[in-house]
Amino acid sequence: MAGLKLCAMMLGACLLAASPGLAQTPEVPVATAHATPAKKAATAKAPAKKIVVKKGHGVPVVTPRHPKVARQAGHRNAKLVEQVPPKLAPKPGPKPAAPVKPAIPADQGTVTGLHLPRYASLKTDDVNMRSGPGSRYPVLWTYKRRELPVRIEREFDIWRLVEDMDGTRGWVHQATLTGRRTFVITGTEARELRSEASDSSAAVAVLKPGVVGRIRACDANAAWCQVQVGEYRGWLARADFWGSDAGEAVVP
Repeated sequence: MAGLKLCAMMLGACLLAASPGLAQTPEVPVATAHATPAKKAATAKAPAKKIVVKKGHGVPVVTPRHPKVARQAGHRNAKLVEQVPPKLAPKPGPKPAAPVKPAIPADQGTVTGLHLPRYASLKTDDVNMRSGPGSRYPVLWTYKRRELPVRIEREFDIWRLVEDMDGTRGWVHQATLTGRRTFVITGTEARELRSEASDSSAAVAVLKPGVVGRIRACDANAAWCQVQVGEYRGWLARADFWGSDAGEAVVP
């Protein structure tokens, strides 16, 4: 019996020696045995995204509500007609001599007697600019922005010859104008509405080109004016907008 056990032990040793792969089988760690390259890539930490802080972050940006104007088809090359229509000849017969009126200065309107040129603003969102002082003249432009500032240059009856911020001139009805003083941001760059009359003061809002606002006050020869755009009030450099002459005083 002892001999049989010894032979069995020797036979097992021989078999193990003949099969080294069976004798030394390495243990595979459980944590990595079933990990695939796809899973490893998924578990890798993603790089942090770079946050880019834009200029003016935290300051409200005000954009224009409507485009400036819409030109009607068929009048692209139409010229502005500024001549007044001829008056009807008086009826024959004796006429009492009219009292002599004092001459109106060149810088005063012939109808209102107000200073010319002067600024006004559009009263509604639909104002037609015509080539002459009358409804029979063709429409050159249709303005779609209430309170857009214009510059009155001449008066004829109920019509006013005006100029806009682009230098476009034409006649509009007096009923479509108001004396409220407004401004419009011109150029291609946004302007900053400041809390005080200084470039170093805090920005209240960023006003993009085409934004229309109200002029609250301007001192004579002052470089800054108090303005309001919606709910935002502050100071705006006079050189940053159109709607006031250089050095002009605008009172509330």
